[in-house]
Amino acid sequence: LGWFGNTIIIPQHLEIARMRSLEFQIPGIRATNTGATAIINAHGQVAAELPPYTVGVLTGSVQGHAGLTPFAWLASRYGDWPEVLLAAFALLLGWALTRLQRGGTHHHNARV
Repeated sequence: LGWFGNTIIIPQHLEIARMRSLEFQIPGIRATNTGATAIINAHGQVAAELPPYTVGVLTGSVQGHAGLTPFAWLASRYGDWPEVLLAAFALLLGWALTRLQRGGTHHHNARV
């Protein structure tokens, strides 16, 4: 049964593959020996699938696409930096809003 056994990993891998097809708007083909063998269209929908743990042949057609989605273009040009900068901005904004809610800096043990 492969190293996954009968776990949630098999459907999870199929969901990840579906997300990749949807994210990049390209079809996907998964061929596994014990997991989810499937053909996924460019909309992330499973067009054809073999049940897990079965021996068989899956046939179907796949339509290729040209070009890049906005995400693929951004990722190919800048890597993960846009996401890193967005996360840093969100953390900084959260920190600033927390300080504003608390009324700024409190000085403890201040002598007058």
